[in-house]
Amino acid sequence: MLKTHVAIYITSNNNKQLLLNNILSGELLPNLKPLKGAVFSEYVINKHIDLERRYGHVFITAANKNSLAHASEGERKKALLQHIISNKPEYIIADNIYGNLDVETQKNIKLLFHKLNKSTIIIQITNRLQDVLSFIDTVFQFSENTLKPLIHTEDEKNTKNYFINTLPKPHKPIVLQTKTLVKFENVSVAYFDRMIIKNINWEINQGEFWHLKGANGSGKSTILSLISGDNPKAYNQNIYLFGNKKGSGESVWDIKKQIGFFGFDMLRGFKKHESIENMILSGFYDSVGLYKHPNESEIAIAQQWLALLGMKSIKSKSFQTLSSGHKRLVLIARAMVKHPPLLILDEPTNGLDDTDALMFTSLINKIATETNTAILYVSHREEAGLKPDFIYQLSPSKTGSTGKQII
Repeated sequence: MLKTHVAIYITSNNNKQLLLNNILSGELLPNLKPLKGAVFSEYVINKHIDLERRYGHVFITAANKNSLAHASEGERKKALLQHIISNKPEYIIADNIYGNLDVETQKNIKLLFHKLNKSTIIIQITNRLQDVLSFIDTVFQFSENTLKPLIHTEDEKNTKNYFINTLPKPHKPIVLQTKTLVKFENVSVAYFDRMIIKNINWEINQGEFWHLKGANGSGKSTILSLISGDNPKAYNQNIYLFGNKKGSGESVWDIKKQIGFFGFDMLRGFKKHESIENMILSGFYDSVGLYKHPNESEIAIAQQWLALLGMKSIKSKSFQTLSSGHKRLVLIARAMVKHPPLLILDEPTNGLDDTDALMFTSLINKIATETNTAILYVSHREEAGLKPDFIYQLSPSKTGSTGKQII
């Protein structure tokens, strides 16, 4: 019987589902084969949510009595872990345990695993070495469908510059009449009897780089929806976007064309087999895929982005063939081809391995220093080397989250 806890380090190029299957079958860790196991993973959470929707029955309930479909990421993970513990497995495969969790929930999850390791074998799967649990005995790397001892290297430095060329210039620069892109004056939002955010005052100006922080459920997604134009709660509020008060006659699309957006969920939304080049070109039209014939200037700008990303030689390949990390680089290029006044990044590094996270950091820092685009970065994770100018912190309470600038 395997008596030690192990971590398995994977990269964005690894097939995680294959890894999970091979552990459960006993192929990779034969000593686990006779034991009763369980999987703690977003895959399992998504499977239960799908079952809830398909059969109308709640199989796992969060602590607040919500179904998984209506619970936050932190509530879902804690509910799944408690469900697993109640079944008393002999080993647990713990995959990406901190993904999308706020700092406090990360501490709680870590504490639960530290209690579990005294009675249960933990097999941790991670793409960040800093996330390896302290009680882990051995770290392997998954390579060529086998486990090999991980050899630590010092090759990657947080300051490494992955992108040498200057950023492409915009085809038609967007001219604004104001430097203030977003302004909230005493903005409050409630759903039914629950106050989500209360008296939020905040300004984002051209060229500023902001990190929006807050616990799960503190209202970060609500604030993003107020800015992007999707939330009707933005009307009858003192919200000013790109110089116009919300509700003064602008359409949702008038707002969206001035915003570049990347969210982790976008990776699930692009299913078509568009070429890498066409994915970047589609940013000129804010479309999912390319349905118009681009002009020569747009093609030239897309070529420059491809050269910057080192993808010119593979521009005709399907976007779907790229790793998760390289897909994100392409989608950020897609968001930036028009040099929008505001770029929103919602949990952009969730699931990235260490190398891809450094590449992401390098590109975002380059955008921050070489363009006048303001950046709004939303994440629980502090990425080494990422250099926001300001932090806006949401602090939850029973009467709604309040916010303040902390640097």
